[in-house]
Amino acid sequence: MKVSHIRIVIACVAILICACSSSEETRKERTVDELYASAKKAYDKGDFLEAQTSFDVIKLQYPASQYADDAQYYLAEINFERGEFIMAAFNYNLVRRSYPSSEFVREAMYKTAVCYDKISLPADRDQENTRKAIQGYTDYQSLFTKDSLSLESAKRVRDLRDRLAERNWIIAEHYMKTRARRAAGIHLDAIIDEYPDSKWLEGAIVLKLEILSFQEKNDDARALIANYRRMVREPQMKQQVEEIEKGLP
Repeated sequence: MKVSHIRIVIACVAILICACSSSEETRKERTVDELYASAKKAYDKGDFLEAQTSFDVIKLQYPASQYADDAQYYLAEINFERGEFIMAAFNYNLVRRSYPSSEFVREAMYKTAVCYDKISLPADRDQENTRKAIQGYTDYQSLFTKDSLSLESAKRVRDLRDRLAERNWIIAEHYMKTRARRAAGIHLDAIIDEYPDSKWLEGAIVLKLEILSFQEKNDDARALIANYRRMVREPQMKQQVEEIEKGLP
């Protein structure tokens, strides 16, 4: 009985080994076309873990295949769907750098900017990702000038530039509260010089005029008033500017 049991166990183990070996051979024999079809099917079903595994295999084992750029793009898309925007931006960038002739370059470039846009912080916090988003949208516009997403990119650039201008405004206000007028003036100048299309322009000019008037820099104040009339198309603070001008000797 003991010998029979041993033989049965050995036979079962042999069957399992053969089955595993057969399964492994079948897996290895899958073509890149089959692997991609399986990965895309999993992606479309929302099974991102399985899709990611297969796309990674395509990238590593078939880097010269026609599906390599597809795999790279869909890896970025999986990151994006999961809200992993830093990793998504990295993978979208790889599409452009590694596969410059890919059909996915256009959308990958746009999505790179969108990723940084989504993690851009409010104006009172660090603006590194805001600047990266602006650069991404600007790069997209320069290459795809007539694309429908180019118009959306231009809108996002305006909004994000307003945020950078607001950042300078917040800092300037802080310095004004501490009577550090010179430091405040530096940030007001940044708004006037770098963000003349911003909604913060008029307020920045008026506050800078008040500083110049206090410092008795009358010639600089008159020059800034002339710029105000040239730069601000729909003035809302015209009366304040005229009062400052009347007070100049």
